[in-house]
Amino acid sequence: MDLTTPLILVNLKTYSESMGEKAVKLAKIAEEVTRETGICVALAPQFSDIHRVASASEVPIFAQHVDPVTPGRGTGSILVEAVVEAGAVGTLLNHSERQLGLALIEASLARAKEVELKVCICSNNQAVSGAAAALGPDFIAVEPPELIGTGIPVSKTQPEVVTATVETIQNINPVVIPLCGAGISTGEDVAAALKLGTQGVLLASGVTKAKDPKKILLDMATHAK
Repeated sequence: MDLTTPLILVNLKTYSESMGEKAVKLAKIAEEVTRETGICVALAPQFSDIHRVASASEVPIFAQHVDPVTPGRGTGSILVEAVVEAGAVGTLLNHSERQLGLALIEASLARAKEVELKVCICSNNQAVSGAAAALGPDFIAVEPPELIGTGIPVSKTQPEVVTATVETIQNINPVVIPLCGAGISTGEDVAAALKLGTQGVLLASGVTKAKDPKKILLDMATHAK
């Protein structure tokens, strides 16, 4: 499946509800929702699950992080070539739970570009988003860290943060696709994010911890149309 917008990108983090075969089950649900609605649902599973999930489904797969290392020495690092070989088409960088300095973001982005890996840089504010946009990633997801995992969507509680960030990104690099994260858990949250100028959402627990993930994803995809 192609990586298109509006995009619903689900970060599986390290939740027990979304590892191993449970990650595969979520991937198949995401695939069903994409086929039924035409809205792209992508997943970012744990590293150990990338190959398993990519082999079992056609949904676009993101790594949760990569390192700016080259093949050879680098024990414990995440190599971009290995991520691509496992089946990923993109990666997150600078998530609030794995923050990086600007130099590391730039170096990791450069390595990702060498293997044509799509990059979504996570940002906690307008200033960081502007700096990230100048580096030329494919996506920037604005996520105020205090709202992550709360179920309180930034698109509704802090809409000015989203609109200001989208404007900054577009002014610096209009090719970069803005996404909205933090607290997204319903279809209405997704609709609100798109109305503010973003082209998709990045979320986690709203889907991974849901009793009925397909119902939630269908609601989100329907509101994204």
